[in-house]
Amino acid sequence: MGTAPGADELAGARVALRARQGSGARYDASAAPARELYWARLGTAYFARQLNELSDAALWAASSRSGWTRRRVIAAVGLEGRAIAQAIALATSGPSEEFADVGAGALDLAETLPATALRHLVTHAAIHLDVTWRDLTDAQWDLPIEGVSCTIARESVFARARSLWASALDLRASGRLADAPPDFVAALEV
Repeated sequence: MGTAPGADELAGARVALRARQGSGARYDASAAPARELYWARLGTAYFARQLNELSDAALWAASSRSGWTRRRVIAAVGLEGRAIAQAIALATSGPSEEFADVGAGALDLAETLPATALRHLVTHAAIHLDVTWRDLTDAQWDLPIEGVSCTIARESVFARARSLWASALDLRASGRLADAPPDFVAALEV
């Protein structure tokens, strides 16, 4: 995938993007964890490419995770994205009756969805989470969140990036850790 862009390159790319998109577009807050968001967004695209390499029938094959099919890995990625978005929404907006189940029962059910629905679950959850992150204010990035593997909203980004890259490899398609940004791989080793 080449070398990852440096902080200056990312900042320049953001300025150019904003100029192209105009005044009506919405952007990440200035206090957002830009590097981690880059890793998570790149991981989302990478996972999608790995998933798209697999035929619907191939989704039933074993993954690299012991006892898990590829379908279960895919369902877990979708439900994790949904869970993080819901945890952040709970922290920023309060309780809502609209939250979807993301627990073990939901994982068991999602694993059995038709292939197209399973693929859409991942896509929809990724978009929902990205919009949720984008809409956080500077102060909201440090809000405590519950029910997921991190304690504040800011930490959810690196946790998601780590999960996406690992899950892409777990699909046993053509994924390689060498495809991940070198600075992300270095952050994993810390």
